[in-house]
Amino acid sequence: MSVQYALFDEEPATDLAAELRRFRFNGRRTEIEERNGIPFYVNEFWTARQRQGHSIHEVSYRACFKPQLPQFFIERLTKPGDTVYDPFMGRGTTAVQAVLMSRTAIGNDINPLSTYFTRPRTAPPSLSCIGRRLDEIDWRGDHGEAPDLLVFYHPDTLAEIVALRAYLLRRDAEGTIDPIDDWIRMVAINRLTGHSPGFFSVYSLPPNQAVSAAAQAKINEKRGQTPPRRLVPDIIRKKSRQLLSDGAPPQNGRATFLTGPAEHTPAIKDGSVDLIVTSPPFLDVVQYAGDNWLRCWFAGLNPAEIKISMHKKAEDWAAFIARSFKEFERIVARGGHVAFEVGDVRGGKVNLEELVMASMGGTAFEPLGVMINDQAFTKTANCWGVSNNSKGTNTNRIVLAQRA
Repeated sequence: MSVQYALFDEEPATDLAAELRRFRFNGRRTEIEERNGIPFYVNEFWTARQRQGHSIHEVSYRACFKPQLPQFFIERLTKPGDTVYDPFMGRGTTAVQAVLMSRTAIGNDINPLSTYFTRPRTAPPSLSCIGRRLDEIDWRGDHGEAPDLLVFYHPDTLAEIVALRAYLLRRDAEGTIDPIDDWIRMVAINRLTGHSPGFFSVYSLPPNQAVSAAAQAKINEKRGQTPPRRLVPDIIRKKSRQLLSDGAPPQNGRATFLTGPAEHTPAIKDGSVDLIVTSPPFLDVVQYAGDNWLRCWFAGLNPAEIKISMHKKAEDWAAFIARSFKEFERIVARGGHVAFEVGDVRGGKVNLEELVMASMGGTAFEPLGVMINDQAFTKTANCWGVSNNSKGTNTNRIVLAQRA
């Protein structure tokens, strides 16, 4: 499909609240409700339909938002060349979208996998370069190096995965990883396991959550399945064509990537960020280390050494967010904005938006309200046995703030 993005040359909006009040989607007017003096704006601010963004966004990661979310704020609150930052970038949706819209992107995450997912998609190589590199790689490997993974892969497929892993780790150790290798690694990490022939594995859970080898053995037994032969280089070629089917990002969009805690980013200059669009870890809801164990193995990372923030108590999570906002106060320019997406967790018993607004107290940020993107159907996947509009979350809840 052809995707068009508005690149505004005029000054960005100065009154987001006024924009939200007059916003219309399919004729629907924004509903406004005040809670404890804070306005809540409710509407369907962007489409809930799948695959409406640029094709290069189509990589899987747990608990990620749609590209329409950062697009909404980037096009209203920034102009080309402005800096857009995501301190918890995950799969990199905000950073990739910012580059697509000719902004300068900064992405940060404490998980190194996030940079592996994001960096290649901001400046991808050509399909011809990818194809030539795949032809040059020696695909002869030894599946015996990872025997536990035979519950996921045909022996010959696992041998190719082992060979590709060894090649990339060697190039990384030598310091010779280039943008083509970077792209191939990103695609391979995204294709390790899934539930269609487009993945290297036998039928498994969706690709944003790798089950354990023991759990996969049970899936195989229940379904009466054995791992089929998959051709690793062919799958990488096919996925690369799909990701680049809408074209590459414009070359005037720039990106910088950091790996570390959001509360300490000395590499970002004071007052250099115009807009933050992000979504932090939601308490202890998502088990990132468990979900990414196989991806970490392929990338040569130890998930036990990746200190992703997990908080059982709401007050501990709020303290973590407060420390992050203190750092945001340093790096966001006067008049800059924050769009801080939070989820409905623990059956709605914990209102994260209230904790976020309390956490920015004592900083130069002024809360503008809470924007609720009220979707027509739940985001929870059917693989969990959840029917649309029955369980899970139907909304994005975004805390909006402006730096004084």
